[in-house]
Amino acid sequence: MFRVSEVLTYLEFARVGFVNILAYRLRYYTGVLTYSINVAVYYFIWKAIYAHSSEIEGFDLSDMITYVAMGWVVRSFYFNNIDHDLAVQVMEGKIAMDLIKPVNAQLMYVSEAMGESCFRLFMLSLPTLVVLSLVFPLKGPADWRLLPAFFASVVLAFFLVALVNFLVGTCAIRLKSVLGLLRAKHFLIEILSGLLIPISFFPGWAQRLMDFLPFQFIAYGPLLIYLGKRDAAGVARTLALQLLWVGILFLLGHLWWRSSIRKLAVHGG
Repeated sequence: MFRVSEVLTYLEFARVGFVNILAYRLRYYTGVLTYSINVAVYYFIWKAIYAHSSEIEGFDLSDMITYVAMGWVVRSFYFNNIDHDLAVQVMEGKIAMDLIKPVNAQLMYVSEAMGESCFRLFMLSLPTLVVLSLVFPLKGPADWRLLPAFFASVVLAFFLVALVNFLVGTCAIRLKSVLGLLRAKHFLIEILSGLLIPISFFPGWAQRLMDFLPFQFIAYGPLLIYLGKRDAAGVARTLALQLLWVGILFLLGHLWWRSSIRKLAVHGG
């Protein structure tokens, strides 16, 4: 169990993450435009695909437009740069400063990312949602009673992304440079999470494989809750599996960090 002083310490890291990102406010104004353009591109693609079909794999055109738009809104919240920040710290030798801090490095990075996501929520996610709602025919939640479950699922998605990024970022300690790995991870998560295309559109063998991976619970799981394509049991199962994967990834990150720092050598003075 965490003591109150420890909780306050990590809340301070979250506050620092929130404050630090204030220096980059302008890019979030342009981010609203960028995300809107992304949704617009997918809107015309899916509109063309649905020209000769009223429904595909349980999704009609309205479902799909809402799925895409809400997917990018959710992504604007859970996105973080823990992996990139860790890689830079290693390359510049500043990782040594993290090692002398009397805190859990994994929780420190996740807390800072949490502060950044709180900033993104108000400066990017909500403005983007407003713009997209005015431009595209988006559907509201299928069942307003499930809205708390949707929000909980989105928060858990943040932790999944943050913990995956911590695992990947820690690889920089052993590999020194992970820029190529970061790019590969970025595209793989967008595909395997169901952000670019719903998991149900994948071949059966691919869907069965993804059942053993945490990625579908980053975007696909929360979005199905929003669209009402999960019954009460399905919602409970999604949230339970998200919590399970958060625990597994936290443990893996802890073990990987402890193993990796034994291989760390910092030169300079």
